[in-house]
Amino acid sequence: MAELTQVKKYLAYWFQLGQKIIIPRTNKSLIPKKVLNDSGYSSELEKLWALVTNDCNRQYCYLEGTNESIGELLSPEWDIIDCARCNMPMPIVELGIQSASCVCDDLDNWPNNELPNPRSSVNNTERLMIIRKSLLNKQKNNS
Repeated sequence: MAELTQVKKYLAYWFQLGQKIIIPRTNKSLIPKKVLNDSGYSSELEKLWALVTNDCNRQYCYLEGTNESIGELLSPEWDIIDCARCNMPMPIVELGIQSASCVCDDLDNWPNNELPNPRSSVNNTERLMIIRKSLLNKQKNNS
């Protein structure tokens, strides 16, 4: 079963390549202008995430280029793995027949090794504290 954090990461990666969330009930397609910020996901992505995971939307919203709703991805039948072709997250049926393929099938210019790959959010403060602690430990051991 795909966890909330896996599905959020899956969407964040594809948003970085321009894929949108489709909300059929309101006939909208949305994408955050900014996906990441210094401490993780942007507030714009967080608002969109709250919108697509609320009870009335999760069964209908889906990522552009796919057929699976966010609600389906959060059910026990689905998992998120890395695509063998492009290394991007993609949904896969844990048991049964896989009817869909990776979103990269719809993108003519992906994978593209000349562009930076989408990435996960990073908390810079947390990372710097880990580096600082490591350096202090090295300094202590060398004394």
